[in-house]
This record gives sequence, C-alpha cells and structure tokens, in this order.
Amino acid sequence: MNTNPDKTPRILIGFDFGMKRIGVAIGQTITQTARPLDTIQAKEGIPNWSAITKLIHKWLPDALVIGIPLNMNGTEQPITQYARQFANSLKERFQLPVYEIDERLTTKDAREQLFTQGGYKLLQDGQVDRVAAQLILQNWFAEKLNK
Repeated sequence: MNTNPDKTPRILIGFDFGMKRIGVAIGQTITQTARPLDTIQAKEGIPNWSAITKLIHKWLPDALVIGIPLNMNGTEQPITQYARQFANSLKERFQLPVYEIDERLTTKDAREQLFTQGGYKLLQDGQVDRVAAQLILQNWFAEKLNK
C-alpha cells in the first residue's frame, strides 16, 4: 500500500485513541500540516475496523501515528496498553509503519482551541477527538521532522 519510493512518509493518518471514540486526522510532511478528518466509534476500545479500513484505502497513507496517553509524570495509565494494542493491530492489519507519540494534553488543547473558535457548540459530535488527532500529527511533525 505504501507507494512512496523513499523512506520518508509523505501522507500520514493520525489517531487519538479512546475507548468510545477515536479521532482521526490526515497530514502530509511536505508542508508539515494536518487537518481533522473523522471520528470513529469504538466499543470498549474495539474500533470500527470497517470505517478505519475505508479511510486507509481512500487516503493511502505512507504511515500512521498513534497518540499514546500517559500521565503527566510520564508513567502509563490503564488506557495506555489499549492504545498500544490498537497501534499493533493497525500495523498488522495494514502493513504500514506505525509511530507512537506522547499525547499528553492534546485533548485539553483541542477543547481550548475549539472553544475559542466557537464556544460550546464546537465541543460536540466528536470534534474534540478529531482536533486532538490533528494536534498529535502536528506534534509528530515538529518532533520527528524538525530535529
């Protein structure tokens, strides 16, 4: 599925994993920008794989980025292992490189950003999850591509 001739991913899909919802964003390395894409429903941490497969087939990413939730002191929390299992499942299912990145405060930052843009009405319908995924991808670009 990876059509990129060199090893630098160009199109990436980012995920903000949650037990009920998984935010999804799309980004590319040329401009190092990302945008919110979708929110996928999950039941007890099990994602709607059909919806994820459709996104992968539509956008043909070169790699995937998963936000890994950690406590503020850097230790793992109960959801951390679920997020890592999700990352492993993505890698196995789609045979794409999967990068993990610390996602601390991305949901808080997404909420603040959306509230500033439009108040409480933008905090509904999975918008926070999508914007958190966008922030996860943008943080990955900043951390991995600008060293």
